[in-house]
Amino acid sequence: MCRSIKTLRPPAIPEEATEEEMRAAALQYVRKVSGFRAPAAHNQEVFDRAVEEIADATRRLLDGLEVRGAARV
Repeated sequence: MCRSIKTLRPPAIPEEATEEEMRAAALQYVRKVSGFRAPAAHNQEVFDRAVEEIADATRRLLDGLEVRGAARV
């Protein structure tokens, strides 16, 4: 599953990653770590919360990275 997570920073992608791309990557990560493609109802809340927390961490990471040699906007 995690092989489908793509690099989300330039120059790997031409523009900034979208919220949708960050959430999709977070969802793939949580699926891989938990071993569940879709959680049971009793695990849905914790599963969704993990996806959101990882998407937030991804956003902070990408916002803080300095990629040397990349074109500046």
